[in-house]
Amino acid sequence: MLAIGRALVTNPRVLLLDEPMEGLAPIVVQQLVAAIRGLVREGVMAVLLVEQHAALALSISRRVVVMERGQVVHSGDSSALATDRDLLERLLAAR
Repeated sequence: MLAIGRALVTNPRVLLLDEPMEGLAPIVVQQLVAAIRGLVREGVMAVLLVEQHAALALSISRRVVVMERGQVVHSGDSSALATDRDLLERLLAAR
């Protein structure tokens, strides 16, 4: 959390978040998700989110890129992937 705050103070054009929800209490996760949604909605900076919790990541993002062993196996609209349960299960099963 402190690292995110420190990064935001510099007014970056791109914010890279690598599994920011890992190990956080559920209430803190909710607060962090709300903050990330706000950043995305404002459009002031690009937010690159690396997250293993697919439903959570898809609910925050506009676009999604799924990688497996360093290779892109899917890219597209987040809402489209979130509603395509078969494709989502196939992509997650490959991990």
